[in-house]
Amino acid sequence: MHQRSAAQLYSLVFGVLLVAGGIIGFFYTADFAVGDAMERERALLLDVNGWHNTVHLLTGAIGLAVAGSAAAARSYALILGVVYLLLAILGFLVFGDTVLQILPLNTEDNILHLLIGAAGIGTYTASSPSAAPSTI
Repeated sequence: MHQRSAAQLYSLVFGVLLVAGGIIGFFYTADFAVGDAMERERALLLDVNGWHNTVHLLTGAIGLAVAGSAAAARSYALILGVVYLLLAILGFLVFGDTVLQILPLNTEDNILHLLIGAAGIGTYTASSPSAAPSTI
């Protein structure tokens, strides 16, 4: 039994959470309308629609797919971290309540994106670039 790297744990944990969030979101709404016709529902505290649910499903599935490789998981942590951190910053400062009239956002979404992004960048920074995790 081998020990997983921090990046692999990040990919696995956030992969599961994002896939679960995407699936749960579809129980609230599967609407894919955009622009003025866009509808949103609250799933727990988060605003969701079909597009938002799909993004969470895809980013989570990628995390699960790369969790077996320390190097791939480290890249995933960096890419997801940068994208979600940028999304959070733009959500707070620019986007308001939607991203390009496609994805609904609220303050809770922005906070969640900030946490996912910061955790990803932190995991990337703390992880060794070598592919083999330490067993010590």
